[in-house]
Amino acid sequence: MAKTDLPATSKYKDAPKTTLKLTNLLKVEPKKEQTSISESRGEDQPYTPEQLQAVWNEFAEQRKKLPGEYQLLTQAYDLRDKTVIIHIHNSVQDMMLNNMRQELSAFVRTKLKNNSIQIVGEIVKEDTNQKILYTPREKFEDLVEKNPILRELKDRLNLDTDY
Repeated sequence: MAKTDLPATSKYKDAPKTTLKLTNLLKVEPKKEQTSISESRGEDQPYTPEQLQAVWNEFAEQRKKLPGEYQLLTQAYDLRDKTVIIHIHNSVQDMMLNNMRQELSAFVRTKLKNNSIQIVGEIVKEDTNQKILYTPREKFEDLVEKNPILRELKDRLNLDTDY
């Protein structure tokens, strides 16, 4: 019964205001988060490729228990400006890189004190037109194309390419 005795406006006094005042919209304050981000970007430390390689190897050693990721991290990469390009050979490596990219980026950025470093995967297209040599004769003919003197050597020694 006590609830009905109270005026209807009293239950709204404790509630937060959800309406906006036009005068408050004119008061614009700069956001502190944006300035801190721009200040931290301004503090980027320069780094050398050797320093990057050392930090990269340190992260790879942490991932040694995961052989796929360790193999991906120990292969060669390219450094273009502030972008590290990892060569990816298949979709599994792409998925592994996507799974660890955030952690890897954070690790490298904090160790080198440079927030502008980006890590990107680039799919490497392999040459599928290359002929696969199966038999000894095919292997020998391929070597003769590269070095014709081998045919003369085979003839002089009376060698047979088929075992």
